[in-house]
Amino acid sequence: MVYPIVAFGSPILKRVCHEVDPTSDDTKTLIDDMFETMYASKGVGLAAPQIGMSKRIFVVDGSPFSEDVEEELSAQLKNFKRAFVNPVIIDETGDSWSYEEGCLSIPGIHEKIFRLREIRFRSQNSSGDWIEEKLSGLSARIFQHEYDHIEGVLFPDRMSPLKRRMLQGRLKNISVGKVDTTYRMKLNVK
Repeated sequence: MVYPIVAFGSPILKRVCHEVDPTSDDTKTLIDDMFETMYASKGVGLAAPQIGMSKRIFVVDGSPFSEDVEEELSAQLKNFKRAFVNPVIIDETGDSWSYEEGCLSIPGIHEKIFRLREIRFRSQNSSGDWIEEKLSGLSARIFQHEYDHIEGVLFPDRMSPLKRRMLQGRLKNISVGKVDTTYRMKLNVK
């Protein structure tokens, strides 16, 4: 099932999400639907709040970035396709670097955002087991962006106050539906 994407300004996008049972059939169906929605919207990541659900789940597929980077990183991104259930960041390290980010909930706006290069985190698999892992570079950035969603943080929150003020009119237009996308959007989801 393809869900509409929740637009910037909806209260659900600013909430910390709740843990889910990774072994339930509902969770597995939701993950399948989230991948389908992400692909239909041409995204590289999608978090549950972006489809109106306050759940600690997000899906990623880094392969669209694989053509824009060197060969070693390309292979890493082509294989970076999975769901994260109840993830928790344990540590963020490395130098801070900027990269232009966008978001399905904030269509048409892309800005350079600074993030740390490496993360260590844990999440649950479909058996409910906790697995600890590390990511770096673009894979870590994709994870961090989607993780922010389940923590109630959007990428404009990571911009300078001046930059946010400069984008205020465009963000307001998105929140009231004055935006053109190739996918369905849903406004004001509480």
